[in-house]
Amino acid sequence: MEYGTIEREIHIAATPEVVFEVISKPEHLAAWWGVDARFEAGTMSWHRPERSTVVQVDVVEAEAPKRFAFRWLQPEGESATPRNSFLVTFELSPADGGTLLRLTEAGFREIGWEAAKLEEHYRSHSIGWDEHLADLVTYAADLVRA
Repeated sequence: MEYGTIEREIHIAATPEVVFEVISKPEHLAAWWGVDARFEAGTMSWHRPERSTVVQVDVVEAEAPKRFAFRWLQPEGESATPRNSFLVTFELSPADGGTLLRLTEAGFREIGWEAAKLEEHYRSHSIGWDEHLADLVTYAADLVRA
């Protein structure tokens, strides 16, 4: 199996404008991702109470309502680069009265981990995206109905 990039594609029953807000605004992230998110000058900090950690998230692109990308999980105290972090990209396009969301998370091989650690992180992120994207679909649809 190739452990380079995670790719997912989902349909969401909400406009690209709504979906962009849901994936890029801390108040919405908290609802579907289950994190306490704060945004300051291109950086989001995510606090996960169950792990007592803060995750630095550096926004690298925000083109409403088409594309949102960030780097994350670089070592504490380091700036995010292609060699020490993952790049998550959400691409949004109108489809069937809602939004087609294409997610990619890249950078697993670039970090240079040994095979077992690479596989462990890749599988963990794959499972995480499956769970979080399902929550995103439900949250965005509920937001539109409210």
